[in-house]
Amino acid sequence: MCGIVGVAGSGPVNQLIYDSLLLLQHRGQDAAGIATSHEQFFNMYKAHGLVRDVFRTRNMRSLPGNSGLGQVRYPTAGSSDSVDEAQPFYVNAPFGITFVHNGNLTNWRELREALFRVDRRHINTNSDSEVLLNVFAHELQLAANGGSLDENAIFTAVTSVHRRAKGAYAVIAQIANYGMVAFRDPFGIRPLCLGSVETDSGTEWMVASESVALTGCGFTLVRDIEPGEAVFIDLDGNMVSRQCAENPALTPCVFEYVYFARPDSLMNGVSIYDARLNMGVNLGDNVAKSLRLGEIDVVMPIPDSSRPSAMQLAARLDLSYREGFIKNRYVGRTFIMPGQAVRKKSVRQKLSAIDMEFRGKNVLLVDDSIVRGTTSREIVDMARAAGANKVYFASAAPAVRFPNVYGIDMPTQTELIATGRDTEQIAREIGADGLVYQELADLERSIRDLNPAMRDFESSCFNGRYVTGDIDAAYLERLSLTRGMRPVAGEMATSNEEQ
Repeated sequence: MCGIVGVAGSGPVNQLIYDSLLLLQHRGQDAAGIATSHEQFFNMYKAHGLVRDVFRTRNMRSLPGNSGLGQVRYPTAGSSDSVDEAQPFYVNAPFGITFVHNGNLTNWRELREALFRVDRRHINTNSDSEVLLNVFAHELQLAANGGSLDENAIFTAVTSVHRRAKGAYAVIAQIANYGMVAFRDPFGIRPLCLGSVETDSGTEWMVASESVALTGCGFTLVRDIEPGEAVFIDLDGNMVSRQCAENPALTPCVFEYVYFARPDSLMNGVSIYDARLNMGVNLGDNVAKSLRLGEIDVVMPIPDSSRPSAMQLAARLDLSYREGFIKNRYVGRTFIMPGQAVRKKSVRQKLSAIDMEFRGKNVLLVDDSIVRGTTSREIVDMARAAGANKVYFASAAPAVRFPNVYGIDMPTQTELIATGRDTEQIAREIGADGLVYQELADLERSIRDLNPAMRDFESSCFNGRYVTGDIDAAYLERLSLTRGMRPVAGEMATSNEEQ
């Protein structure tokens, strides 16, 4: 999972991109990078670390130009050891392209082989993003047919990318001396939205993973880029768009709404905050059917992403709501921690309990999800150590039973706590007196009620249904073996839960 942004402006954009990456920092903490276009040259700087630590004054001065793009990276494919795999990526042929990508290709190995054997292009990293960039560059060369580019050639290249690439991808690219193009996979699995602002010099444009990056920088959200659609902004700030996929179908990742996206973002026409409130209502109804409400004294969230659900659950059930855990905001999101031992240790560094809120009480803890269960177990232990009488647990998401292959680097299936266990067994594993999961139908309804046009979701980690149609047992087995041999740094646990 990454955060990407592109700005086509009328003045220097380096500060705008920096500010927008700060607003997207929650989407990746492994590395950050910016590439700008100035006259006929690209300027780029990228390094490991948080945005605030990567870019110094001297770096910002080295990034002149009125258009540019940036990324905050959380690695899913390849390795995070080398800064070469941080983005943006760059190729100098056929036209000179800088490129950022959020998502994960499911056929990147086959594409890499074809690029070398057929297209005669060299890939220098293990990143699927570099593969996707070279596919796009090759198709751009074919579409131009030895001549100069125009919008039709660019849209033709994107159409060809859709035919070749499988998986999830939201992309922003700068083409030297032509402009900026952004496109989204035909299922719209990963988010991408478009914003604008009027200035004395004309219209400036921003494309970003989440609307908060736009509004936080003074841009107005225009709309989401549609699944399969490409948007091109030329050097004069003129914007054109075209549907480039044969059968686009909006099927967004449901986990964006559960956990990843900021609550102040709008995504596919849905307020993330409102969706999480709805999740709390539906989860509350399930809690009422599963637990004895008279035995619950207080409802507490595991900060931060579960807070709206917990508040609404408490209101729905007429239970007291309290903040029993305080979060240390100077510890990174634990899903990005590089190993299980580090994740487990980070829980105690990240959260501390207010003893007086727990002492002698029966508490219902609400989290956004449970993946490995490691963090849930630690949190239940902390609640008991603080004096809780009984500890119940509720998850705003269903049980995670399958790997995600579209950009969320979840553990292998054998590492998921729900594998081979029912709800009562999972409750015992995390040490809770009772456990309630959200039903998948209720989770999806929480979102769909806010935008009835959203008929389907990418919910594979809950139901094992992979919307791209190219994932089978052999693929998952190969993925499991690969991760077993070489754990991916930053491997995900998905929630407050470092599962």
